[in-house]
Amino acid sequence: MTNFVPIFPLSIVVFPGEQLNLHIFEPRYIQLIRECFEEKKRFGIPTVLSNRVAEYGTTVTITNIAKVHESGELDITAEGDEVFRILELIRQVPEKLYSGAIVNYQANEQDGSRELMQVLVRRIRELHEFLQVQKKFTKEDLHLNAYDIAHHVGLSLEEEYEFLQLPREIQRQEYLKRHLGKIIPLLAEMESLKEKIKLNGHFKQLPGFNF
Repeated sequence: MTNFVPIFPLSIVVFPGEQLNLHIFEPRYIQLIRECFEEKKRFGIPTVLSNRVAEYGTTVTITNIAKVHESGELDITAEGDEVFRILELIRQVPEKLYSGAIVNYQANEQDGSRELMQVLVRRIRELHEFLQVQKKFTKEDLHLNAYDIAHHVGLSLEEEYEFLQLPREIQRQEYLKRHLGKIIPLLAEMESLKEKIKLNGHFKQLPGFNF
């Protein structure tokens, strides 16, 4: 099934269920946001990669216009809904300032493993401890899915975009497992290297080797 959505291309990846805060300052997007809010319509945020609008993105619903500035600029909150793929890009919607797209929506199969999710959450907390950062999840551990934790693992924009295209929860979990499996040992090695560098130049008390 194909649908038309107005679009707001950005150099970010938005995941379903994600809470998003945006400051809107360009006239074309102020028009888009006002219309979508008043008419209770969704708009799409396709990812911008390498200075072009990529095929995949996520529809979002505006949950609140937090502030209207004297200039007309807007502060809004929104929530990610469904992943879409662009079939046709409409560079300027007739009689509007903004762009749009004909899209179809990606299936989202909830076939994940609860046990694997528990492992991922533990490993993410291990990662955060290594990095000495504090970041809380927006849900209780029992209710988390792969989309909820994907921004917490240090994926690049390109990796997040690749992750967005995965239609099954088990695929998304495995993707995060592989990423964490690479990055945590690397951080452990870096920590060991940092300690070695700190010791360099210090007086060392070492036992001799008996032979």
